[in-house]
Amino acid sequence: MRLLYGPDADNVGDLYLPDNDADSLPVVVMVHGGGWQKALGSSYFAPISQAVADQGIAVWNIEYRRGTGNWADTLADVDNATEALATTVQEAAGGRLDLDRVHVAGHSAGGQLAAWLAGRHTLPASAPGAQPRVMPKSATIMAGVYDMARAATIGGDRFVPAFLGGMPDQVPDRYRVASPIDHLPIDVRVSALHGDSDKTVSVNQSTAYVDAARAAGDPAELTVLPGVGHDDFVRSGSVAWTTAVDTITEHAATLG
Repeated sequence: MRLLYGPDADNVGDLYLPDNDADSLPVVVMVHGGGWQKALGSSYFAPISQAVADQGIAVWNIEYRRGTGNWADTLADVDNATEALATTVQEAAGGRLDLDRVHVAGHSAGGQLAAWLAGRHTLPASAPGAQPRVMPKSATIMAGVYDMARAATIGGDRFVPAFLGGMPDQVPDRYRVASPIDHLPIDVRVSALHGDSDKTVSVNQSTAYVDAARAAGDPAELTVLPGVGHDDFVRSGSVAWTTAVDTITEHAATLG
């Protein structure tokens, strides 16, 4: 079912409830990618959302405001959408959502946003998303950008400076707020999935994030899939897609 979580046209999400009578359900927040731009929306995460719901897990597949320089709205929206699990979404679910068993998953730009959601409780009080009420207990992040400064400089990623409105030396505070690697440690279990044939986002992004998380004392694991490209994670039935479904399901089913 489609629900509103805010006043903007993009402040919507789709709630998937499993076909069972369980009165307490783990819930996965799904965050789509697309370079933080408007070309892609949450509909491309519909198949994987349904696949996870078919495993007996509630899924909240969120939309959010996107576009060049729109970083603050994007971060505020994914935070507000997650916070809505305690209000609008919980009401629509008939009170069945167990907010102590929240998992977050994202692909590409959504991988960055999922990792950001998992670590936003470490942000200063003035930052978007600080002091959250609803906190993920674990995360599955797929082919994402976790060191935004490295991506914009060494990696030559054009989407990152467009999203944040400048290069790291121009808007350093924005990079610190948005870059998940700068928020460690977060005390959240994170599983990073990446293909070694990804030509869009280097597998080094996932390797560096997991290494830094482990060094900081966080439980983090990396799965590098041979021959897998960037978009394979959203190709239904592919090895990458199946791995993602299995990883998300394992996380959500073992929370609590």
